[in-house]
Amino acid sequence: MATRRIACIDGHGKGVLTEQDLGSPSAGQVQVEVRASLISPGTELGRVSAQRQAPEDRQPRPFGYANAGVVTAVGAGVADVGPGDRVACMGGGYALHADTVHVPVNLTAPIPEGVDFESAAFAHLAATALHAIRRVAPVFGENGMVVGLGLVGQLTAQFGQLSGCHMMGVDRFADRRARALACGVEQVVGAEGEDCLALAAQATAKYGMDFGVIAFGGDGTSAFEQIVSCLKQTPDTHRMGRIVIVGGARIEHGFAAALGNVDVRSAARTGPGYHDEAWEHGAGYPPVFVEWSTRRNLVECLRAIGDGRLHVAELITHRFALASIAAAVDELVERPQQALGVVLTP
Repeated sequence: MATRRIACIDGHGKGVLTEQDLGSPSAGQVQVEVRASLISPGTELGRVSAQRQAPEDRQPRPFGYANAGVVTAVGAGVADVGPGDRVACMGGGYALHADTVHVPVNLTAPIPEGVDFESAAFAHLAATALHAIRRVAPVFGENGMVVGLGLVGQLTAQFGQLSGCHMMGVDRFADRRARALACGVEQVVGAEGEDCLALAAQATAKYGMDFGVIAFGGDGTSAFEQIVSCLKQTPDTHRMGRIVIVGGARIEHGFAAALGNVDVRSAARTGPGYHDEAWEHGAGYPPVFVEWSTRRNLVECLRAIGDGRLHVAELITHRFALASIAAAVDELVERPQQALGVVLTP
């Protein structure tokens, strides 16, 4: 029986490579020979530092949810994707860091001509950012800020500008701020040592921010308070605007008079369909009711990359062979100030 190699995180928080039987794609799935996969540092490696401090006795767990490659086989019922097609893939438990994967057909999208596999591997995180900016409901000309310039934060800031908004990115790492500027974000601010409120007032001609996005996990209270202080202020001193939380942040804050007239919204996943097993494996939603499904969001993100409107190549900091998964994980966990977009190539 054919086998495949899969990257895992062991109980010590280290990256290891394992081997398992490949099998055949199930009904509604496609088999993809992976050409590139992208590590999502926050979601995939958020617990790794703690594991390294307190090792666990457990089997290595496969990880990864964003890759791209070439279809080599399809399961029963798959009609619109076939062997030889180049596709971007997404989905926890499916689009693993591996040399071959089985992915539900609706969690794949065709790669446009001219888009390479590395860039296509950004589709999942780009769709997450696109869904977040839709939750913002941006209006052309508005001012917005993104706190946390990881991969999702970077892409959210770009989508804000593609929506016609003036965007400011906030992060503690200088390299991430520099990459945001290289991708066209209008202004960046250091999360430590710079007066964000004063710079936001200057950037908005003292009007104030219309919205903010929190794009990181962990304690987000100070970031939340920072965004609130930068939002528009009414004559009665209340703040108004929107705050969207797309990272796994935990926030402690009062509401009503303690917050003002601020809308707080959560943005989860990549759009409708993800984690609906029937939909993932080929069932459809009526387009008139569900216009922006996960698959359509993937397609739009890949189109934006292909058109040169969404910049992802500038976010790649490291490339590793799949066999070097230990070094790739170490780079992201131990040196986050210099590692951001880490691509694996089987």
